[in-house]
Amino acid sequence: MAGKFEPKAPVQLNPPKDDPITVEELSKCNGVDSDKVYVAIKGKVYDVTGNQSYMPGKAYHVFTGKDASRALGMTSTKPEDVVADWSTLSEKEKGVLDDWVTFFSKRYNIVGVVAGATNMD
Repeated sequence: MAGKFEPKAPVQLNPPKDDPITVEELSKCNGVDSDKVYVAIKGKVYDVTGNQSYMPGKAYHVFTGKDASRALGMTSTKPEDVVADWSTLSEKEKGVLDDWVTFFSKRYNIVGVVAGATNMD
């Protein structure tokens, strides 16, 4: 379906960056330790700062400051599922994860990549 993941309102995105962001730096971008709120998926770091759903106490805050690939593929908000390694996902879950990558890529700026990430493809 052509417009399946299109945002309701047009979004002007910056060109994606590939600056390395360490796991330690990423972990601080959670809306608590920093004003920045980042979520990584498959090693790419997205700036979700403007979305209230990712702020402390909100539904998706569990994903912030981490690579949430596995949890997103599983459609899980359990903290123990919020890990970068998505290699154990089923084919269906890998498809769901790819859908999340598409969804995020149409809405949020890519501000870097997780330094040393091995889960990018």
